[in-house]
Amino acid sequence: MTELQFKRHRRLRSSKVMREIVQETHVHKQDLIYPLFVAEGEGIRREVSSMPGVFQLSLDCLNEEVGEISSLGIPAVVLFGIPHEKDELGKGAYHDHGIVQKAITQIKENFPEMLVIADTCLCEFTDHGHCGVIKDGDVQNDSSLLLLAQTAVSQAKAGADIIAPSNMMDGFVAAIRQGLDEAGFSHIPIMSYAVKYSSAFYGPFRDAADSTPQFGDRKTYQMNPANRLEALREAESDLEEGADFLMVKPALAYLDIIREVKDRYNAPMVAYNVSGEYSMIKAAAQNGWLDEKAVVMEKLIAMKRAGADLIITYFAKDVAKWLNEAK
Repeated sequence: MTELQFKRHRRLRSSKVMREIVQETHVHKQDLIYPLFVAEGEGIRREVSSMPGVFQLSLDCLNEEVGEISSLGIPAVVLFGIPHEKDELGKGAYHDHGIVQKAITQIKENFPEMLVIADTCLCEFTDHGHCGVIKDGDVQNDSSLLLLAQTAVSQAKAGADIIAPSNMMDGFVAAIRQGLDEAGFSHIPIMSYAVKYSSAFYGPFRDAADSTPQFGDRKTYQMNPANRLEALREAESDLEEGADFLMVKPALAYLDIIREVKDRYNAPMVAYNVSGEYSMIKAAAQNGWLDEKAVVMEKLIAMKRAGADLIITYFAKDVAKWLNEAK
């Protein structure tokens, strides 16, 4: 009988070690950024009901949490604030003694090697839950830019290593870059939420950050999930305005966008593995419907394979533990 001629791809899958040495894509601890929700008050370690394992923390509980994050080898955190009081202009976002500013300073004093990223937005601090100034029921773009730049400068003064504006106002990177430069912070990079979709996956985050809009929605400033070319226009604008990192949010439903933006533009790419993506897996795992570790690692690999250099994920601590155990 004549021997069949065909390629034997299975030769490179024959054992665990063989599979590992030819693996093309890897998740490292250095790729991970862990989100933290910092609340005003004392003695607060309040689990978010829709996000098992994620907590709102007061400053007196923050060092213990950051200490664990640091000990696991996670290099960076991104901070979101939960103030006692809110108002129509979100003044707590840009107050020099706001909750995020206090948290930044505390972390940098106690964990100087930890990279601290400040989410720069107003929605957690406004009584209406929108990301800018409201007039006649609409979010005002240009007047919001002034407050966002002021917020970024106050965060930089507090010691933030990276400013991460998430508001999706037109011109927000240009306004923040100018504000930082004029205040003497030209060395502080901007991690732009360049491609942020108006997504149904944000629900649990709004529980965690107490940032649900009190009227309407965010579709006039966040992107239509159906659009691809718009993402490229947004990313290009942000780079031209001075962004140092580009982010796509959410990650899992937009892997094609991550890949295309990464192929098109030469900038570090950040994927935000958002709250809904986290909560779905947690709920399914708690019901025994899937293998949490296997699913989490598979989806993070997918994000890296799509082109992400960094991943913001609520699974960061779990992933770091799994990677440490693997060693």
